[in-house]
Amino acid sequence: MSLSFHKMHANGDDFVIVDLRNSSNPITNVLARRMGDRNLGIGFNQLAVMLKCDDAAAQVLFWNADGSPLEVCGSATRGVAARLMGESNKASVVLRTERGLHTCERTATGAITVSMGEPHCGWSDIPLARDLDTTVLPLEGMPAACSMGNPHCTYFVDDLAALDIASIGPGIETHALFPLKTNVHFVQIINRRQIRLRIWERGGGIPQGSGSCACGAVVNGIRRGLLDECVEVACDGGNVTVQWTGAGQVLLTGPVEATFSGTFTHS
Repeated sequence: MSLSFHKMHANGDDFVIVDLRNSSNPITNVLARRMGDRNLGIGFNQLAVMLKCDDAAAQVLFWNADGSPLEVCGSATRGVAARLMGESNKASVVLRTERGLHTCERTATGAITVSMGEPHCGWSDIPLARDLDTTVLPLEGMPAACSMGNPHCTYFVDDLAALDIASIGPGIETHALFPLKTNVHFVQIINRRQIRLRIWERGGGIPQGSGSCACGAVVNGIRRGLLDECVEVACDGGNVTVQWTGAGQVLLTGPVEATFSGTFTHS
């Protein structure tokens, strides 16, 4: 069987889109892992599968490269929105994910803004293994935690360059405090409207960027009183903007680009 796909990236955070609105969905954890293999498959940080939907332009399901599912991906959601806007010649579109409905709009500069949903900050919603104050966790470095549909743990540090993310990240991702594992952020605050972010991604390693991680990092920074309501987030691959008033929807704005299209053959 063959699957047509489109490879895209958002500031180097690469993802693959498969449009199954007019066909059945063959994607399983095993197939997603095969497709995500950078040596034997297509290679991606996330896979986004578009399905037919009655109350939105499409329902979108997501997988990490290791085959594990996730509720939402900010980068791939922007990519799906960009494709559907181009298809319909409209400047906005509504998508459905496991988090609910997301309004997506193209800005005057060509970037895509996505309403990413409300963050969840209760210990059981993230989830944590026990009832704790999620603004200051009892771990070395005193990180904060929240959920954007996937768990996020944010450390605020003085010098990102001094950290070995590849060595530190896996132990935090799999810490017993996070029963579903967690994305891990390391944030250096430039000022109240600018941060530098590096990421250890749950199920993915070190990406060039991540939309949901940028959102989670800013939400945790605002909750700690360190950041304003609109923050420019500089990741390894480029910048996005995150807006949150302290309540309601988080807005994520950033660019997406097409890389190539092809066909993946599987048995």
